[in-house]
Amino acid sequence: MADNLTAAGTELFNTEEKLFEDIQAEPGQSAYTFMHTVPYEGSVGLVNLLTTTRILRKGFQTNLILYGPGILMASGTRGFPKVGDEAFPGHMAINNQIGQFMEEGGNVYACRFAAGALYGFPEDNFMPGVKPFHPLDVLDAALTAWRDKAFQLNTWTV
Repeated sequence: MADNLTAAGTELFNTEEKLFEDIQAEPGQSAYTFMHTVPYEGSVGLVNLLTTTRILRKGFQTNLILYGPGILMASGTRGFPKVGDEAFPGHMAINNQIGQFMEEGGNVYACRFAAGALYGFPEDNFMPGVKPFHPLDVLDAALTAWRDKAFQLNTWTV
């Protein structure tokens, strides 16, 4: 006899109660997500992409800044056995989420220094719509966000 708590469809948590206000962007507000993370080495990359998409859906002009190993998240050459092929369910989750984010109006930037100096990754290999940027723009993007009083989400993994 199955325990009632383990039966499929059993609600284990109160999903109705929300403790904080559902903040929506005011006109002109922006947000920046800075990601320095290795794709698929853990859940942080995908979780922060989902969060960044949620910020966009709240009405913020949203910018995703990829640098260091984070630039690999925007690889337009991922797939197996062919580019774009999903070898197993979830294999292309990061690319799919970045694509969805851009389709909904988000901006994605990827550092040229990390691409070339760290990975020998030509900028033509980025997903269509990803904008390569100068390495000094990492700091200037953060300063732009600060000056504009934008929301910032910063993620580092090593």
